[in-house]
Amino acid sequence: GVLAVLTGADLAADGVGGIPCGWGITGKDGLPMKEPAHPALAQGKVRHVGDPVAFVVAETPALAKQAAEAVVVDYDTLPAVVGVLDAIRPGAPLLFDDIPENLCCDWELGDRAATDAAFETAAHVARISLVNNRLAGNPMEPRAAIAEFDRATGRTTLWTTSQFPHVVRLLMGNFVLKIPQHKLRVVAPDVGGGFGVKQFHYAEEAVVTWAARRVNRPIKWVSDRSEGFVSDAQGRDHVSEAELALDETGKFLALRVRTLANMGGYLSTFGPNIPTNLYAPLLAGVYTTPAIYCEVKVLFTNTVPVDAYRGAGRPEANYLVERLVDAAARELKIDRAELRRRNMVPPSAMPHATPVGKTYDSGDFRKVFDIALDKVDYAGFAGRRADAAKRGKRRGIGFAYYLEATGGDPTERAEIRFSDDGFVDVYVGTQSTGQGHETAYVQLTATRLGIDGEKIRIRQGDTDTIPVGGGTGGARSLYSEGQAIVLTTDTIISRGKQAAGEMLEASAADITFAAGRFSIVGTDRGVDILTLAATQRQKAAAGGQATTLDAAEVANIDFHTFPNGCHLAEVEVDPETGVVSVVRYAVFDDVGKAVNPMIVRGQVQGGVAQGTGQALFERTAYDAASGQLLSGSFMDYALPRAGDLPEIYVELVEIPCTTNPLGVKGAGEAGAVGSPPAVINALLDALGGDGVTHIDMPATPETVWKAMTLARVA
Repeated sequence: GVLAVLTGADLAADGVGGIPCGWGITGKDGLPMKEPAHPALAQGKVRHVGDPVAFVVAETPALAKQAAEAVVVDYDTLPAVVGVLDAIRPGAPLLFDDIPENLCCDWELGDRAATDAAFETAAHVARISLVNNRLAGNPMEPRAAIAEFDRATGRTTLWTTSQFPHVVRLLMGNFVLKIPQHKLRVVAPDVGGGFGVKQFHYAEEAVVTWAARRVNRPIKWVSDRSEGFVSDAQGRDHVSEAELALDETGKFLALRVRTLANMGGYLSTFGPNIPTNLYAPLLAGVYTTPAIYCEVKVLFTNTVPVDAYRGAGRPEANYLVERLVDAAARELKIDRAELRRRNMVPPSAMPHATPVGKTYDSGDFRKVFDIALDKVDYAGFAGRRADAAKRGKRRGIGFAYYLEATGGDPTERAEIRFSDDGFVDVYVGTQSTGQGHETAYVQLTATRLGIDGEKIRIRQGDTDTIPVGGGTGGARSLYSEGQAIVLTTDTIISRGKQAAGEMLEASAADITFAAGRFSIVGTDRGVDILTLAATQRQKAAAGGQATTLDAAEVANIDFHTFPNGCHLAEVEVDPETGVVSVVRYAVFDDVGKAVNPMIVRGQVQGGVAQGTGQALFERTAYDAASGQLLSGSFMDYALPRAGDLPEIYVELVEIPCTTNPLGVKGAGEAGAVGSPPAVINALLDALGGDGVTHIDMPATPETVWKAMTLARVA
């Protein structure tokens, strides 16, 4: 029942290329990053647990597993390096012989001279060293792929659980398997969760597609959860040192950051961009810091590759800044809220250009902040703390004012077709993985065209019917695809006026459109849009001259958006066990105009759950000596559960974005950006009386108990 057992040698013999990194960076020396070869099946050397070695094709999964167990690999054990501090030390084991110091790239952003000069004049300098822990994404549905090769047509089809089917087609077709784009179809059906993990082109997609062509059989591969832990790209994994220079009044003068970022064993599709171009430009946060300099060393280690995970660089930047601001307030004995207010960019300064290359178009940070503090009764916290003390608990309040920048492809396409069955099909270039696109896009289209939402279908994820698409990532979907839908509906209305004028024997200039109906100005004569579209289709079918209402437009996304808001957490700590309980949580978000507030709140709540998971529970751990994964199942990797979270209150403070016609700002990643520092700042506030001033994520009971014990000893 075994059809093939394939290895890296077979890939090489067939001329199959390596898995490419899709987005390179340039170092401070002006040279491009070092991108080592990444074979889809290991060739001579494996660089992390989970690096695929052989691919077994069999008639059934049971037979394939039996055959896989019979595969014998002759390994020579090499020394491993799993953390960035070890990877960069002199004499550390090298993953690649031609990459000294395991250094992919030494990168920088900002004005170093101006930053150093500001530090020389500072009245006070706050410093912090922290770890941003490595995470496993764990979407609800594991990754899967099915490939089929049609010898009659020479076409290959890959079904895959992807957020970016067009990226998979581009990278796999052009660089790995050398399949012309018109001969390769990639289909991403309904995908159960992504969080960034499903953005990338993975080795399994290429191997399944190559093997299907080789054995002339359709092949299906489905990851199990254990495979996911060792093959899905992981997230975060920074070690940073940061310094904040302040004057005698507490005004920020400069920020200096040094970060070591872990890439794992190879470069994933967008990997090196996450800790550089998507991280450092957000270090300004919502503050008027005049000078910022950031240096990032991007490093290889014997671990699963690291790439975008919900927020992708922005949670890391926000965590560092908000932890540092709290540290500065503590050292200067200034109220944490007051220190933030003194340094927030005022609305009168919009648009505001930061020293690290971003220009904020809109926002009223102080307004949102003050609403948040009032609504959660910040002034009354002392009473809640005293009540907790009577129960033997330490209670703390923490907040974080986050700002993030949405990202992604600079164009997006929408196509709207009026179907013969009376429905309207909207073809989009994004890919829903549970964010509610099917609801928001229907709502937007229905509102603009005056069509019952029940008559609208969203089509996505097929490169044969959707020629281009930017995919879903960077909280880009509504503001990019939304703009494309707006342009397309405008074209439909313009064409409809022309067609309605011909039908009603009036000039197109005398036709108005409202509530789904084209009418002659000043009369009751008109026709609804669905009837008009059907009439034009019938005319065209009969060979007559017709004006189709079907339209497709591409929107140029010239500006990103800057969602922002305040997260407030209250926690209680049991000093006997170190157990931390999040007892109150509130979010006050400016995501611009909310097309569907219920979806926004749900997205924010889900993000808060993930951020709280990072703060208190989750950590992907490797054995430092062997490189073995220690947290390879839910027995060892702790996801937050419903009982670990309180009710999460979300209030939307709408300050419209000025750079897109909908006035919207991204929302999908916001919850995960603001929550880790809010929770950890609350924890440190709770433990301040015990002398604890620093703790790294995840703040597990053991970590908290040890920190309290060591503080007492000190």
